[in-house]
Amino acid sequence: MSSTRKPRPAIAHRTVRKASPSTAPDAKPAGIAPSPADQWRHDNIGRLLNNAVRRFEDRVLELMADGGYHDARISHVHLTRNLDLEGTRATELAIRAGMTKQAMGELVDQCAAIGLVERIADPADGRAKIIRFTRRGVEWLNVFRNAVDQAEQEMRDEIGGTRHDVLRNALKLYGSGHDTLTGGTRGTNGSNRR
Repeated sequence: MSSTRKPRPAIAHRTVRKASPSTAPDAKPAGIAPSPADQWRHDNIGRLLNNAVRRFEDRVLELMADGGYHDARISHVHLTRNLDLEGTRATELAIRAGMTKQAMGELVDQCAAIGLVERIADPADGRAKIIRFTRRGVEWLNVFRNAVDQAEQEMRDEIGGTRHDVLRNALKLYGSGHDTLTGGTRGTNGSNRR
């Protein structure tokens, strides 16, 4: 007898919650530290950057909810941060976000259902669709921008202005040439992998 597996959803939604010792992603029972052989998994730069990004994005979503956008999900941010104001082809959005065309199509459907974006025919190619912000989507984008600004200011206040500026400049330097909005490399081998 063969077992059938349910397909995994293409788009993950992150629930916003405050991290506590018991709910933090790397939580271990109190007083138990990682073994020396396992320490590298908790203390490498990729893990530290990921933890910081998760915290930052969770705060942005919290602020979005405070601004009346309770339906905001991190997946919506992945679409809107890659969408040009004048509109972008769906295939280009998928490449920029490091997603399959099918997963991006589902995400566009979700964002269209809540009124953030719409599909229009590409005047240069009738077979292609351009995704663009709706009026509500532009309003959402402004609330998102304010949430990002506030979360960044909170980070600056917590770590200090000098550390914040050093961190920002170091990340700009390290990530230069990899910004998909400016045509940077999409992966180490030029692919659209993240």
